[in-house]
Amino acid sequence: MKVVFAIDSMKGSLSSMECGKAAAQGLLRAIPDAEYEVRPLADGGEGTVQAVTTGCGGTFREANVMNPLGKRIRATYGIIENPNKTAIIEISAAAGLTLIPDVDRDPFKTTTYGVGELILDAIEQGCRHFIIGLGGSATNDAGIGMLQALGAKFYDSSRILTGDNGYLTGGDLEFISRMSPDSFNPILSECTFRIACDVDNPLFGPRGASRIFGPQKGLFDSEIDAADKWMRNFAKLSKESLHRDVDPDVPGCGAAGGLGFAFKYFLGGELEPGNKIVIDETNLKNYISDADIVVTGEGMLDAQTAMGKAPIGIAHIAKVFNKPVIALVGSVAASFDGDALPDVDAYFPIMRRPISLEQAMDPATARVNIAATAEQIFRLLQIQTKI
Repeated sequence: MKVVFAIDSMKGSLSSMECGKAAAQGLLRAIPDAEYEVRPLADGGEGTVQAVTTGCGGTFREANVMNPLGKRIRATYGIIENPNKTAIIEISAAAGLTLIPDVDRDPFKTTTYGVGELILDAIEQGCRHFIIGLGGSATNDAGIGMLQALGAKFYDSSRILTGDNGYLTGGDLEFISRMSPDSFNPILSECTFRIACDVDNPLFGPRGASRIFGPQKGLFDSEIDAADKWMRNFAKLSKESLHRDVDPDVPGCGAAGGLGFAFKYFLGGELEPGNKIVIDETNLKNYISDADIVVTGEGMLDAQTAMGKAPIGIAHIAKVFNKPVIALVGSVAASFDGDALPDVDAYFPIMRRPISLEQAMDPATARVNIAATAEQIFRLLQIQTKI
């Protein structure tokens, strides 16, 4: 028997690889001579850098960059050595909402400048291929901070804009009257960007970045119309400065406060579902095609699972190769309809007795629970194959 484990992280408890290794321990208790592969799984959000970098034998690097409020911090990203030398970056490492206190949340004062600094650091390390995970940002600057760090120039009616503290923020969108990407770092033209984006919001409008995501980042209701107007103007100026059509309504342009738009039109990035990028980059299809059974899973099984989350991406691929799919999950939402989980043959919650959430998320407890559940599953499968 050959098993492929590709389990998403159980956030706050175990990483993707840790989940897979725990499940593999259970497999070997039941079937000591079983073959297996533990592969990383992520959806482009939190945990993507760790999962992909570890699973692909890469290394981690720290860079000194600005956080959303301009404070210097150490941000971690991954580098995978391959013909293209790939950098794996989560924008939240430099521009994340969790990097600043709740009381300081203000999209008019936050910047994506640090994201640009991460990209420049990776370029200095020889990276020319980038996987960028959007999500969890504290910003609503349409990416101007990042673009400024990469060399773009922004102007008001009379002078170049540098920002009050040397970096541009969401509030500076109000004053931009023209811009020039001509001074971009020239090596950017050699780089490719795959952008993990799991929201379909446009740059502005009723479902735009400011109106949908602004309030959770600290934008007041009275400020939303102004921020949306600035985004609309930025799209117009982008068309003029790039000398080509841009479409701010492309799904995902509003992701991460407009970073999706900036990556797509200024850096030539492709906006794609995060789980698809991870599956492609880690060659998961090849591993799945050679397996007898595929085991996937995640921390919480709920209605969102069936809406394109990473475990469902694995299950879809497994069914292309006609492989049985088992899911191990931390817990199941009370409202979840088990019949709504496509391509998964059976799912198993790992909880073995009533315990508190804190106890359940303890890494040691989670490892024991995953291994024990996997062991019982494979003992049953071993019996089934003998009948």
